[in-house]
Amino acid sequence: MFALALSTFRQRWPLFAGAIVTVCLGVAMVQSSLLTLITAAVTRGESYEAAISLLGLIVGLSVFLAIFIVASTFAFTVAQRRRELALLRLAGGGRGQLRALLLGEATLLSLVGTAAGIIAGIPLMRFEGWLLDTLGFVPPGFTGQWRGWIVFVSGGTGIGIALLGVLAASGRASRIRPLEALRDTGRAARVMNVSRWLLGLLFLGGGIAMVILIPAVGGEGALAMSILVSFVMVLSFTAFAPLLVPLAGALLSLPARHTAIGHLVRANLRTAKRRGASTAAPIIVLVALVAAIGGSLETTAEAARQEASRMLTADLIVQSDKEIGDQLRAVPGVRVVSREVPVSFQLALSEEDTSPVDGLAIDPAAYLATHRLTPSAGELAGLTGATIALSPGFFPERSWRVGDTVAADIAGNRVELRVVALLPSSLSGPSAFVPADLVPPNEAQPRQYALKGDADAATLATLGVVHSKDDWVRDLDREQRTMNLKVMVALLGLATIYALIAIVNAVVISTAERRREFHTHRVAGLTEGQVIRMALAESLFVTSAGVLIGGLAATFTLIGNMVSIEGILGFAVLSVPVPLLILLVTGIAVLVGGASVVATRVVSQRARPTPTEF
Repeated sequence: MFALALSTFRQRWPLFAGAIVTVCLGVAMVQSSLLTLITAAVTRGESYEAAISLLGLIVGLSVFLAIFIVASTFAFTVAQRRRELALLRLAGGGRGQLRALLLGEATLLSLVGTAAGIIAGIPLMRFEGWLLDTLGFVPPGFTGQWRGWIVFVSGGTGIGIALLGVLAASGRASRIRPLEALRDTGRAARVMNVSRWLLGLLFLGGGIAMVILIPAVGGEGALAMSILVSFVMVLSFTAFAPLLVPLAGALLSLPARHTAIGHLVRANLRTAKRRGASTAAPIIVLVALVAAIGGSLETTAEAARQEASRMLTADLIVQSDKEIGDQLRAVPGVRVVSREVPVSFQLALSEEDTSPVDGLAIDPAAYLATHRLTPSAGELAGLTGATIALSPGFFPERSWRVGDTVAADIAGNRVELRVVALLPSSLSGPSAFVPADLVPPNEAQPRQYALKGDADAATLATLGVVHSKDDWVRDLDREQRTMNLKVMVALLGLATIYALIAIVNAVVISTAERRREFHTHRVAGLTEGQVIRMALAESLFVTSAGVLIGGLAATFTLIGNMVSIEGILGFAVLSVPVPLLILLVTGIAVLVGGASVVATRVVSQRARPTPTEF
C-alpha cells in the first residue's frame, strides 16, 4: 500500500499541499519557540525570568495550535476524498488497506512538511528573538541558539501530529460502506458520530466544571485556570461545529433568504456541514484565543486600575531619585509624608528553594495614613526591626502564618525576618513590605512619596516630579496596558499568523473540490459572477458563524476571569478589547473573502466537464 500511497501523493499533490503547509508552519513555530525557550533558560539571569515564563506559554500555545490545525486539516482532507476512497473499497480494498493507504500518505506529506518546517524554523527563531528583543522581554542582541537534537523533536512533532491527525479520520472512513459513501447516505452523511458527541460533551462538562471551581482555587491559579477554560471550550465547540456552524449560518443568512443567491447559500450551509465546520474550525480557535487572552489581560488591567484608585488615599505623589523626605515635610500644607522605596530581594521558601520578591520599604504608620489597606492577618503597625509583611498569594509554595520566620537576602545581607502581617490578595500592590530602616541607603534608588495635605504643587515640583492621584493611577494604568499589548504581540503574534494561513488554506481546500458543483450551477443558468458571489456569501456567513462560536468559547474564560478577580479583590470587573476584536474580525473577513473569490474564480474558469462527469 505504500507504493500506492506514493503514487497517489505524486499524482494528487495539489490536494495535499494545504496539509503540507500546515505541518511545515506548525513544526517551524514549535521548533523556534522551543529553541528560544531553551536558550533563555540556559542563559538564565533576572533579565530572562519574564521571557522564560512568556516563552513557556508560547510553546504551549504553539503545540496546541499545531495539533489542532493539522488534525482538523487532515480530517477535512480525508472527508473530501470519501467518494474516491469508496471506489477503492469497491475495487476490492479492505478496511485495513484503506487505513494503511491514508497513513502512508500522511507519512509522506508529513516528511515533506517536517523537512520544510525544520528549515523554516531557523529564520523564524531569529525573528522571534528579534521580536522579544524589540518588545523588551530579553536583553539586546538575544537570539535562540540552534541545537542538533531539535531535529528529532521537530521530526517527532510533525510526523506524530500528522499520523495522529489522520488516524481517527482514516478509522471513520474505513467504517463507512462504499455504496453509502458514493450516495452520501447512511454513515457517510452522518457528520455527528458517537466520538464527536462524546468528546464535545466531555470538554463542555470539563469547561463548565473549571468555571465552577475557579472561586475555590483563588489567587493566581484562578486567573491561569480561567485562560485554560478557553482551550477546553474550543475543543468542545469544534466537536459540535457540524451542528453549530449550519445553525449559526442559517440564522445569520435569514435576511438573504428571498434572493436566488441567498437561497443557494442557505442550502449549502444546511447540507455542506463538513465543509462549513472545517472552514470555521481555525476561525473559532483564533477568535476564542485572542478574545480570551486579550479580554483577560484587559480585565486584569482594569481591575488593577480600580484597585489602585481605591487603595490610594493620598492627595499627591512625588517621585525623586534622591532622599527628599525632610524637605517635603517642611513644605507648608504637607501633613503626612509616606516614603516608599522599591526593594528587590530573595526570600527563602525552603532550604533549597528561593523566590525573587519585589516589595516596598515603608514606614507603616505613614503608609496606612495615605493608603487604604487592611491585612488579612496580623497588624501592619508591627512592621519594625527584622520583620516582614507579605502577600501569601505571591508565594503559594507554603502555608504562611503570622509569627513565622523566613530568611531573606537583602542587599547581600542574609537576615531572619518575622512575619507580622499577611497582606490581602492584590493585582497592583507589592508582594511584600519591609521596614524602611531594614534597607541600606542608596542614593541612586528611586523613591516615591505619597503626601496628604493641601501643599502648593509648584513648590513640590522643585523637589521632584509631582502627580495628582488621578494622574498617577492613569500613568500606572497606561504602563500596564502597554505591557499587556507587548505580551499579546509576543504571545499571539506568530500564532495569529499561523491561524490566518490555516484559515485561508481551509477556504482554498474546500473550494478546490467544488468544481462539479460550480459547473452544475453554470449549466443551470448562473453566470460566473453569480457563482463567485454565492461562494463569497457562503464563506462570509461561515466566517460569521465561526466568530460567534469563538466568541462564545471566550465568554466562558471571561466569566471565569471575572469570578477570579472578584475572589481576589472583592469586586467584579469585565473589560473586552473591542477595537482589537473588530480589527481581527475585519482581517479574517477580508482574508476569507479574498481567498474565496480567487479560489472560486480559478475553479469556475476551468474547462466545462462532459455530461458523464455529472
